Amino acid sequence: MKSKLVPFAAAAFAAICALPLTASAAEKFVFAWTPNPQTPQVDVALAKGYFKDAGLDMKLVAFASGREGFEALIGGQVDVTFMAEFPAAIGILRGQKFGIVGDLARFRGSRIIGNGKATQLQSPKDLAGLKLGTTLGTNVDFYLKEVLAKAGVKATVVNASPGDLVPALVRGDIAAATMFPTFYGVAKKALGANYRELRSSAYSPHFILAASDSVLTKRPKVLQAFIGALAKADADVKANPSAAQDAVLKNLKAAMPKDALAAMWKDVEIGMVLNKELFDLLKAQTAWIVKQGNIKANVPTDATIRAAFADGPLKAVNGAAVSLP
Repeated sequence: MKSKLVPFAAAAFAAICALPLTASAAEKFVFAWTPNPQTPQVDVALAKGYFKDAGLDMKLVAFASGREGFEALIGGQVDVTFMAEFPAAIGILRGQKFGIVGDLARFRGSRIIGNGKATQLQSPKDLAGLKLGTTLGTNVDFYLKEVLAKAGVKATVVNASPGDLVPALVRGDIAAATMFPTFYGVAKKALGANYRELRSSAYSPHFILAASDSVLTKRPKVLQAFIGALAKADADVKANPSAAQDAVLKNLKAAMPKDALAAMWKDVEIGMVLNKELFDLLKAQTAWIVKQGNIKANVPTDATIRAAFADGPLKAVNGAAVSLP
């Protein structure tokens, strides 16, 4: 079962080979990243020494969430951070200085999970009038509201921390919930025969890379070397998904079996790009955040959204991967 992989241009691969920095001393580069199943390019680049080959002295820093990594980026503590796209939407509204330099993967398996005692959850219409749980102000909240709006139904939405949603479902405090994908397996096991799920394409999380203003303006060649190493690994993931899975599992310390990772990858589109899909998603999310009143700001213009993308490094190593408005 192969994951969906974005094609990598052969000409771009040739360009990557010329990317290593010419400086004799390796450039220190701080990357906020935590091992996860969705970004195999990083695992492969680490395993094959591509960052070292590119002249980078990598320091990996782990954060509990993408939001915390993004805050560290804005605070100047890291050069690049990995995260879902939602913190970037907030950063755009706050006028913070950063640049989106890559979109490593997209999760196409977003779902609403329900308790069969309360709903059979066969269509979004089944959510009407129910008590639903989510973590307000996050991308899973955005997802739930998008599903409800597109179905034209209303429900009572209550807030819960990510770790509390599954217990609330099991107890019957809520009929259904949207939660982070890391809890899907936990919910299925806990609910057993009462597990219900409804998939919707209303939202696909994007796993992106954001660069600091400092590295963008003062160290562009270093940033391009970093992106070049990941682009080289991107080609390897496409050529040999099984080996890429092995690299991921090594960094995950065998936290999941390989067949489970392969099954998960059926819902993951892997390939580093910067395109209109992410642009449109950030446009929709920023408008939604303003409408919710979570941040007092004007809905950003297309030009403001576009300015949040720093596509130069990726365009330099694989122009075919960039298709922004």
